[in-house]
Amino acid sequence: MNAALDNIRVVLVGTLYTGNVGSACRAMANMGIHHLRLAAPNLQNSWEEGERLAVHAIDILHAREEFASLEEAVADCVAVVGTTAREGLYRQHVKAPRDCAADILSLAETGPVALVFGREDKGLLNDEIAQCTHLIRIPVDEGYTSINLAQAVLITCYEFFAASGSYQPPREKAPPTPQAQKMQLMKNWAKMLVEIGFMKEEQTDHFMQGFHRVFSRGVFTKDDAALMLGVARQAVWAKQKAAAASV
Repeated sequence: MNAALDNIRVVLVGTLYTGNVGSACRAMANMGIHHLRLAAPNLQNSWEEGERLAVHAIDILHAREEFASLEEAVADCVAVVGTTAREGLYRQHVKAPRDCAADILSLAETGPVALVFGREDKGLLNDEIAQCTHLIRIPVDEGYTSINLAQAVLITCYEFFAASGSYQPPREKAPPTPQAQKMQLMKNWAKMLVEIGFMKEEQTDHFMQGFHRVFSRGVFTKDDAALMLGVARQAVWAKQKAAAASV
């Protein structure tokens, strides 16, 4: 478990719907973040929906902490990161999550850090913004800036997860091909193309330039695809001709 991610606290303020809480739990679990706090929740429905939408992250939902106010929910945090889509005098110093995630994770190595999300209908109020040490805004098209609460949690947590370096992409099982093996492949390929009648000996230099390109970068253009399709058709034709000759 990444220590910095383990110090992240997702704080939902004044949340209205349990379904959003459950979906937020699922988003958190996807990104290795497991501590949920509800500040002054104003829930309008039962927890049945929240538990259904949490899916396999129901442990996060059941372990949630509830507080009477945002002030109480973030009292032990070394940084309070508020999310806001709204403009305003005290909201001008916002950054995109990607631009500040690494710095905030450094703070999370020293103690708890709160990622604060506001109400579904009106976000964080000005007095709540005033309690934040950092403000972030998810970049979106200016034609529609409102983001579903759980989606906002997912995007923000993803940026912190990515910045943490926790994800290690799969690696190729085999090592890269040495140049000598590549050149041997080209020689054998050229011999095969002559044998099946795709090209004549005197055309080798011309055609092999195209195959060098394909083997270096993959089938990228229409010409690349046409070249490889031509080989496939010629190979089938050569096999059929050989079969007919043997009858």
